[in-house]
Amino acid sequence: MKKGVLIFAGFFGLFLLSFMGCQEVSNDQTGRIIVKITDAPFPIDFIEDASVTITKVEMRLEEMSGENEEGEVEEGEVEEEEVEEGDEESPFITLFEGSESFNLLELRNGVMATFLDLEIPVGNYNLIRIYVENARIAVKGYDTYSVKVPSGSQTGVKVFMKPSLKVAGGLTAEVVLDFSLEKSFVLKGNMNTPAGIKGFNFKPVIRAVNNTIAGSVEGVVSDTAGVLLPGVLVSIGQDAVLSSATTDGDGFYAMPGILPGIYTMSAEFAGYNTLSVEGVEVVEGNKTVQDIALEPVSSVTE
Repeated sequence: MKKGVLIFAGFFGLFLLSFMGCQEVSNDQTGRIIVKITDAPFPIDFIEDASVTITKVEMRLEEMSGENEEGEVEEGEVEEEEVEEGDEESPFITLFEGSESFNLLELRNGVMATFLDLEIPVGNYNLIRIYVENARIAVKGYDTYSVKVPSGSQTGVKVFMKPSLKVAGGLTAEVVLDFSLEKSFVLKGNMNTPAGIKGFNFKPVIRAVNNTIAGSVEGVVSDTAGVLLPGVLVSIGQDAVLSSATTDGDGFYAMPGILPGIYTMSAEFAGYNTLSVEGVEVVEGNKTVQDIALEPVSSVTE
């Protein structure tokens, strides 16, 4: 039997291009889909653990959904409202039912966890629905906080994919699901005051990317003397920030799941001038290397 794969990730990256060409397939064929999970950057210096537990994943066929593109949630946004009337009649395919937990803190700078690898019917898929049972975050010097998941375990978190994911017979497709740890876990209180942390609210923010047609950007950040800089926030976008990463102890960053196009990048770090790099080209199925050198604020001549 032909096989299909789905990948669930915060940032994930396999680039399988050959199946994107037009071809006739029968409805009884299957293709392979892989789902991977990864995490957008977060001020991790004071975080020990940030976990989510997923109990169900569904995906919807586009051609039979009957939903207008106007008014749909753009890529990178999440719709958390109750299921619309008639939505349950859409052809959702269940990819997973069970209980699987992921520590988002371990999924950074291109590190991905393969969640699913299975066969599904061929077609174009434009929506993934993720059911999150619970989430927790452990803060150094404080406590471990369990957070409620508003409607996430009942109606699921709906994430639209643009462009849609095309699953073709006998070929492999891949989806990147990028959890934004910083935006998903919202601090209540202020850890810099005597009252401290009062807990967290959880509002999952997930970016879904058809990784089959995406590229990636990676590189190292140093100062102008060549010293590698850890903890630098690197962002990429066009009209708005699309994705971001924080450099590791070796000054390395990676941002997979970037659709082809021309982007502007920026790098921010305390004590250094923010640097913008324009005209960064991301090519389908390729890795763009963009190293960055930051200039200390003190070196600027007034």
